[in-house]
Amino acid sequence: MNANSETHNGQLFLVAAPSGAGKTSLVHAALKNDPKLVVCISHTTRERRSSETDGVNYHFVTQQTFARMIADEQFLEHAEVFGQHYGTARKQVDTLLAQGKDVILEIDWQGAEQVRRLVPDVIGIFILPPSVEVLAQRLSSRGQDSQKSIQVRLSQATLEISKAPNFDYILVNDDFEEALADLLCVFRALRLRGERQIAGNPAVADILSDS
Repeated sequence: MNANSETHNGQLFLVAAPSGAGKTSLVHAALKNDPKLVVCISHTTRERRSSETDGVNYHFVTQQTFARMIADEQFLEHAEVFGQHYGTARKQVDTLLAQGKDVILEIDWQGAEQVRRLVPDVIGIFILPPSVEVLAQRLSSRGQDSQKSIQVRLSQATLEISKAPNFDYILVNDDFEEALADLLCVFRALRLRGERQIAGNPAVADILSDS
């Protein structure tokens, strides 16, 4: 995997959160506000929900296909979550970064640890709910999971939240608009780093060459 190669102009971001913290809603809103961002669509073995579209929300594949992709080392990371498998295709990430895109991986903490080992300059963002009580309310109100599933997710959330200090940035999604503004600030700030400005902004390169 060469996701941090000098030939890549884009930045790779990890965005993680416990289920129900609002990660997907925040990422979708960020995409609408920032045309330089793109999400790398994950592969998964879980069943497609009625509101989801293959190739848009996830690449939905069979257990056999997923196992074959693991054997062929096609994943940058993969993990089992609630009995289902999720993974990020290496080639897709590399292609997007080479195009100068800032790539978001919506990922869990297990996948984040795998990516960090392969891509040292990846930036991790963890989204917290304002409280575990609010998280339980959000999971119940969205009507996508059974009560048993909600209890499992809340139990898992304790472990997930404990991993937040391993990330570069931690956002609390209490007020959605405020959390969105914070998230967009992280993306924009990274583009102002010296090395990215020199490599990707011709005006900056011209000024420096004339000085």
